[in-house]
Amino acid sequence: MDRMIYTAMTGANAVMNRQQAITNNLANVSTNGFRAELSTYRSVPLQGSGASTRVFALEATAGHMETPGTLASTGRSLDVAAIGNAYFAVQGNDGVEAYTRAGNLQVGPDGSLTSAAGRPMLDDGGAPIAVPENAEVNIAADGTVSARSGTEPPQLLGRLKLVTPSNELRVRRGDDGLYRAQDRAPLPQDPEARLKDGMLEGSNVNAVEAMVGMIAVARQFEQQMRLLQTAEKNDQTAAQLLGLNG
Repeated sequence: MDRMIYTAMTGANAVMNRQQAITNNLANVSTNGFRAELSTYRSVPLQGSGASTRVFALEATAGHMETPGTLASTGRSLDVAAIGNAYFAVQGNDGVEAYTRAGNLQVGPDGSLTSAAGRPMLDDGGAPIAVPENAEVNIAADGTVSARSGTEPPQLLGRLKLVTPSNELRVRRGDDGLYRAQDRAPLPQDPEARLKDGMLEGSNVNAVEAMVGMIAVARQFEQQMRLLQTAEKNDQTAAQLLGLNG
């Protein structure tokens, strides 16, 4: 059997993984704060005796695109958009501090300030923020959260934790769509981070680019399938020749 089938198989598998990443990006083209997943191929030489004439193709996730999405004005006091490369801190379902760009906040049934998915927003001390019942919430540009009940003076509730990843403090997206530090340790508060209230950041996915990418990947998959068919024909021809010689 021609060993080319293994090379073609790894190529087809890598193409399928890339298709999944592009499909996920396209599915989140309208998701607030979503950042497109980047992917790349890498070649792994086949180790063994003899000449190293074949390589395996693997799909390697290269992270996400940092370009901010388009800001849209909503006029809602609980809608906020992080400026630059800042992220909001939330408490993940696993209890680990996580980060998101989605700023469509709400007040949960228990009175805590949460994300749209119901995850508690964290203050600069890593604790949830409690909102008084029937209070009007305001969020300042530095993340300070205050609430006013009726004619009473505004009450300071805390300050949203805003973090800014860097080359030394990288974040990686998990299966739940949230970002976490690579060592899963909390990132430090960025005192210079700012946000805009009454606005939401959209997805940074380019729908047209994603569609073109899906078409290109589909053609690459067809090429890998043709290689498998060619290997099968070569195997059949070789079997016929051996049968004639016998």
